[in-house]
Amino acid sequence: MASARRLAFVSGVFYLLTFVLSIPAYFLYAPVLTDQAYVIGPGAADTQVIMGAVLELLTALAGIGTAVAVFPVIKRQSEAIALGFVTTRVFEAAVMIAGVVALLTIVGLREAGVSSGADSGAMIVTGRTLVAARDVTAHIGPGFIPCLNALLFGYVLYRSRLVPRVIPALGLIGAPLLMVSVFARIFGLLDEAALFNAIALIPIFVWELSIGLWMTFKGFDHDALAALGFRDDADASNARPSTASAAGGVA
Repeated sequence: MASARRLAFVSGVFYLLTFVLSIPAYFLYAPVLTDQAYVIGPGAADTQVIMGAVLELLTALAGIGTAVAVFPVIKRQSEAIALGFVTTRVFEAAVMIAGVVALLTIVGLREAGVSSGADSGAMIVTGRTLVAARDVTAHIGPGFIPCLNALLFGYVLYRSRLVPRVIPALGLIGAPLLMVSVFARIFGLLDEAALFNAIALIPIFVWELSIGLWMTFKGFDHDALAALGFRDDADASNARPSTASAAGGVA
C-alpha cells in the first residue's frame, strides 16, 4: 500500500497544476473566443491557440489525477463516494476535451478554408457554432462538474477529518452557490458578467486552492488515517528498523 503522505502530495500537486495550467490556457486561446471572424482570418494566433489547447488537455488529465491519487485513502470512508469522485473528474475531463476539440477544429477549418477558397459566410457561421459549443462545455465541465467534485470530496474529507474541517466546508458551502450561478447562466437568467457569478465562484476557488496547498505541504491527519484503518507504508518502514534494533539488542 502506498504512503498516505505520498498520495496526498501527488493529489495536491495535481490540484495546483490545474491552476497553473488552466489560467494561461484561457488567455492563450482567447483570440478564437473573441474574434468572431477568426476562422477566415490570417491565423496569426494559431500557434498560441494550439498551445492553449495543449495546456487545457493537461489540465483535464491533472484533474483526473487529483481523484485517482487519493482514492486508496478516501475509499476507507466511503468507497461509493470515492468512486463517484473519480467518475466526476473523468467526466469533467471528457467535457473539457470536447471543448478543446472544438477550438482546434476552428484552427483546422481556417487553414483548410484559406487553401480551398471556401465561402467566408459559411465559414464564419461554422466558426461561431464551434465557439458556442465550446462555451457550453465550459459551463458543464469547469463550470458545473466542480460543484459535484466539491460535494463528493468535501463530504469525505469533512466526515473523516483528514484535513481541517474548515477546508472542505468551503467546498460544501460553495458548491450550491456555484450551481445556482451556472444554471442561471444556462437558462439566461444571469449575464456572464454578473457580479453574483464572481461571488459564487470564490468559495470553490478558495476550496480547491486550499486543499491543493494543504495536501501538498501538510498531508492527511495521522489520527484520521488511523481511524480509517489506513496502514501507511511510511510508518511501517520507520517502525521496522526499530524492531530490528531491539531484536539485535536482545541477542
